[in-house]
Amino acid sequence: MKKIILSVAFCLGIATINAQTKEELQSQKAEKQAAADALQAEANAIQAKIDALPGWTKGAFGTIGGSISEFNNWYSQAVANNSSGNIGFTVNGFANLNQEKFFWKNSANINLGWVKLDNKDIATDNEDFQQTTDVFNITSLYGRKLSEKWAASALAEYRTTVLSNFNDPGYLDFGIGFTWTPIENLVVVIHPLNYNFVFSKGDSVFQSSLGAKIVADYTRQIGPISFKSNLSMFQSYESSNLSNLTWINSFSYTLWKKIGVGFDVGIRDNKQEAVNFEQNRLNDLPMIPAGTETPSFENIDNDLQSYWLLGLSYSF
Repeated sequence: MKKIILSVAFCLGIATINAQTKEELQSQKAEKQAAADALQAEANAIQAKIDALPGWTKGAFGTIGGSISEFNNWYSQAVANNSSGNIGFTVNGFANLNQEKFFWKNSANINLGWVKLDNKDIATDNEDFQQTTDVFNITSLYGRKLSEKWAASALAEYRTTVLSNFNDPGYLDFGIGFTWTPIENLVVVIHPLNYNFVFSKGDSVFQSSLGAKIVADYTRQIGPISFKSNLSMFQSYESSNLSNLTWINSFSYTLWKKIGVGFDVGIRDNKQEAVNFEQNRLNDLPMIPAGTETPSFENIDNDLQSYWLLGLSYSF
């Protein structure tokens, strides 16, 4: 009987010790986490002061997404025997020089993607990866400081595709005006005098014109979170058909070391590209249907362009 009582008491004692140990460990973990959060906040504040000092600041982060698959005799789908895959990646980089009387801000955005669908039952289908997403954008902004928040500035921005039809079209904006930095990490460019050079091959609808340029860029890193939003607008003085807009947003959350989850989304409005796309589509047809109108600014549907990418991210 005494042995039983002692055994029960021993087990209860061990359970109590284990319970107390778990509670103590959880309490210690909470204290350490609070201390780590406080240190991270201090580190972020110090980094913000470092970024504001004269000199260069550089950085980059990107997203990689992809998948592969193979189906054999999967009769519930239209293509029962196939192999497919897709891959895409984005890179956002910047190099900024800040001095007492001037600044020079440079940034680049690249988004490329490929996809393939190989129907094994058709020997003549294309088995190669096909280009799907193709975005290349580089910007350089120079400003002479007039005050803490305003500067006289000059901007050069180039946009094109790199996988296919390089510089066809290509857009080069060059203009002068003012740059406003109302808060940290936000840059707003207001250039009422800007020329939009449009490069293209052969006879096309693309036209260069004079207009106004507005760019808003917000780039920030808070602990494991990296975020960049860039809005670029050109308003032609000649015709609204020659205006364009591109808005790209990139988000990255670091989970382990420099690896995390990334999400990118972009939209574009460009009527010249819509007309050119429809012209190329009709030219590729073996026979144009009777009564088809020649695509023009007046009869084309200028649908909003968009893309998104979700995948692994890596912070450089």
